[in-house]
Amino acid sequence: MKKEKTIGQLAKEHPDKSYKELERYRDEDRAQEAGACIMAEARKDREGEEQDNPELFKTEIDYHRYWKDMYEKEHKLRQEAEGETTIVKGIGISSPEMKEAMRTIKNLEIRLAESLEVNESHQKLNGKLQERLTELEEENKKLNATLNKKIDDVRKAGL
Repeated sequence: MKKEKTIGQLAKEHPDKSYKELERYRDEDRAQEAGACIMAEARKDREGEEQDNPELFKTEIDYHRYWKDMYEKEHKLRQEAEGETTIVKGIGISSPEMKEAMRTIKNLEIRLAESLEVNESHQKLNGKLQERLTELEEENKKLNATLNKKIDDVRKAGL
């Protein structure tokens, strides 16, 4: 058993046909699968309807052409936009402005590295100075305590 085609699949196969004609194709396929041949009747119906209302068929064809033209225009615009994007990406990387920006970024990276080195050396020096300050404060306390003891000893001696 064959799989029945949808209107969308039929539209892809027959882009020049109207929705009504695609429905007829689908219905004809169903009828053929059931073993009945109604091609002649469908043709008669279509010709009869076309003769009864030729303006309707003209409108359907115009409507289909309108959407087909719109699709082709949009497709062309999309392809042009993709091409321009590719060109901009290619030119953008090698443009003088981009090269200058890359040089500026490189210079800034170098200056940042140098600044980080200076900062690190200052932190080490500051740490050493803090240790030395702590040592001097302890020595000062010891000297003060020794001096106070000598002053107390001299006072006790009566001087």
